[in-house]
Amino acid sequence: MHAAGAQGPGQPVRLTLDEAIARGLEASQHIAEAAARGDAADAAAGQRRAALMPQIAAQAGYTRTNHIDPFGVLLPNNQLQIIYPDIPNNYRSRLDLQWPVYTGGRLDALERAARIEATASGDDVAAARRDVALEISHAYWALVSAAAAVSVVEEAVRRVDAHLQDVRNQFAAGLVPPNDVLSVEAQESRQRMLAIQARGARDVAAAELARLAGLAPGTAIEPAAELDAPAAEASAIDALVEAARSRRSDRAALVKRAEAADERARAAAAGTKPALAAAGGLDYARPNPRIFPREERWRTSWDVSVNASWQLFDGGRVRAEVAEAAALGRAARARLTDLDAALDLEIRQRVTELESSRAAISAGEDAVRSATEARRVVGDRFRAGVATSTEVVDAQVALLQAELDRTRAIANARIARARLDRALGR
Repeated sequence: MHAAGAQGPGQPVRLTLDEAIARGLEASQHIAEAAARGDAADAAAGQRRAALMPQIAAQAGYTRTNHIDPFGVLLPNNQLQIIYPDIPNNYRSRLDLQWPVYTGGRLDALERAARIEATASGDDVAAARRDVALEISHAYWALVSAAAAVSVVEEAVRRVDAHLQDVRNQFAAGLVPPNDVLSVEAQESRQRMLAIQARGARDVAAAELARLAGLAPGTAIEPAAELDAPAAEASAIDALVEAARSRRSDRAALVKRAEAADERARAAAAGTKPALAAAGGLDYARPNPRIFPREERWRTSWDVSVNASWQLFDGGRVRAEVAEAAALGRAARARLTDLDAALDLEIRQRVTELESSRAAISAGEDAVRSATEARRVVGDRFRAGVATSTEVVDAQVALLQAELDRTRAIANARIARARLDRALGR
């Protein structure tokens, strides 16, 4: 049971990123679909394997025929020997055996192809899990960023309210003109509007995370994380690309599907080779057509046979099947080549995004420090009567923008880190 499940009714669900991902992986229908396709691929492999085994079937039937004139011969002792009696009720049961002894490697190749497809489906599930984890990470950090933006804007509203009260007091004392009060009131209204927008963005982000985490619609979520800069990626680009090629599940699936296409091509080519099958059965019938003369009683009989077949002309069917499988193999390898070509670029982009975001965080922190000091100095000068209210408002706006920029930069860095991890197959 997740720790978040211990919340009481009406209380916000407190989630860490790992808990949100765990919940989302468990509730994701995208993963469930991929897993179901994997189960279907496993079942198909079982079908191919079963085709190599002997097949035993129990059969039974009843046939009603019209009446006929019995046929017989007169024996020397003047007795009539019935050879073909009138038996309108015919009952038949059979235990039948079929065994493909040799198929030119067709069934073996189809089984190998099915097994490879099953393992590729497992890679699809792993890729789907990483995609869902990235989507949840994106939504989680978007919520953290939106919640931090709400805190920043609400703090700005409080600062503007306090400054508005100071300006009103100074106006009442005749120290400032009325337009200064109106300017601050306009700024206070704008801050309240930004606060409303920030809360709306936070609620939208929470609803998206609740959907991805499998929570009920309208569930309040409290992210249990702080906005801090992620660690830098220390490895060289070439090493990261090689690591991604060995880890990426979608790439592994393409490699396996190309191999499966080769196996299907071999299976199709086996259609030009002779095939050998063994068959046999035990009949228990009334009358038994294998026993002469016919008698209206239950009799047993058996048969064993070995059958060879060789397709001499099929109108080009085998050639077309081989061409189809070969084309699918080329398509899979073309996609693999394209993925390898794009992988280097993707890794470079994700590393650059992370480094740029980390640099933006550093710049944002410098901007916040400078804007904070500027606001303090302007506030002191305003209280000393040597700065205007407009300068105070401008300093407040600059500080707000700097804090919002820093918040967005940290959230972007976290999202960039999650995208890099996905690109590396982590």
